[in-house]
Amino acid sequence: MAVVVMKFGGTSVADVERIKNVARHVKREADAGNKVAVVVSAMAGATNQLVGWVNEAAPLHDKREYDAVVASGEQVTAGLTAMVLQSMGVKARSWQGWQVPIETNTAHGSARIAGIPGDDLRRSLDAGEVAVITGFQGVEPKARRIATLGRGGSDTSAVAIAVALKADVCDIYTDVDGIYTTDPRIVPKARRLAKVSYEEMLEMASSGSKVLQTRSVELAMVHQVRTRVLSSFTKPEDMAPVGAAPLESVGTIVCGEDEIMETQVVSGIAYARDEAKITMLKLEDKPGIAARIFGPLSDAAINVDMIVQNVAADGHHTDMTFTVQQAELARAVDVLNAAKADIGEFEIQSSADVAKVSVIGIGMRSHAGVAAQMFKALAEKGINILAISTSEIKISVLIDAAYAELAVRTLHSLYGLDAA
Repeated sequence: MAVVVMKFGGTSVADVERIKNVARHVKREADAGNKVAVVVSAMAGATNQLVGWVNEAAPLHDKREYDAVVASGEQVTAGLTAMVLQSMGVKARSWQGWQVPIETNTAHGSARIAGIPGDDLRRSLDAGEVAVITGFQGVEPKARRIATLGRGGSDTSAVAIAVALKADVCDIYTDVDGIYTTDPRIVPKARRLAKVSYEEMLEMASSGSKVLQTRSVELAMVHQVRTRVLSSFTKPEDMAPVGAAPLESVGTIVCGEDEIMETQVVSGIAYARDEAKITMLKLEDKPGIAARIFGPLSDAAINVDMIVQNVAADGHHTDMTFTVQQAELARAVDVLNAAKADIGEFEIQSSADVAKVSVIGIGMRSHAGVAAQMFKALAEKGINILAISTSEIKISVLIDAAYAELAVRTLHSLYGLDAA
């Protein structure tokens, strides 16, 4: 008997017919004797509609009331899923985030999970009941207000529930059948990976892969929760229940590096089109100038990614280039202009017509020359690099958006990732 957490995203529960398909997946696990907790998102499009209503009602709204409204989407899905399971003869009930309870901090709209006591939930599972839990939300215990975790927060909810229940696996069901070496829509020869390390998945998630939310991967890595990505559109009867077959026989397992026997130098190529570039020209080159630039951006909760600094030939001025999320570009420029009195004189240029392409792999730790190969291959295709950032297992370059797909295809072939 295994403890299994199953998470289903918005496309998997888009309508009642798909909810019935989800229920068949859940029934497969329950019939095998596994203890099952199910975490559900709102139906596809439901959250966007709710957010639209909030903005229509009050563009400058109370975030606590925003959470009260947008959390209702998952409540509908949880209730419907429990009903369908009951109609199939499966003992089930729905749980809202405050009932579990999933305790959060006070940052409404983007709350962080503080803890999950989960005693009632464990007793329910021990009694043979399937728990269907609303994703994306919890409760701020001091004020007893619903708090949501930010868009995509159901992945984080599922991993946190898996931590609380000491689950054997957290299965994330989505509309793809695993983690691929890159986007199969761009590279038809992309291969599904049987296993990927937490570190690689974290870099993929932060570099543009939309399969898992970054916070969920961080949580899984800290608590060593084996997390599997698989498709809800695979026929339920074509999949073995947890415990009846190796987990890696379907989907992709996100696990510790020690579980991966053979590692390629590069495991995947990720890309993101939602980056924007800001260049500040003719800044005074003196101590503290970077802090005066990035301090106000941090105070405005604007995340900065790639940073490149060049010192001018006169030795007195410097140019600074960095990237932010495309959606934050206008606000970032406004923040910088507002801080001009503190920063000093500068000229500013910005562009949203850029893309970030990343090469990722734990094998890069022990192999030299990966960056040199990358830069040479891009140069041969006439692709100019605007900025570079690196980590121990990742190299990212910023390029013109028009060359994004060419760069991905070139690098995927370069590192031998194409399927035979």
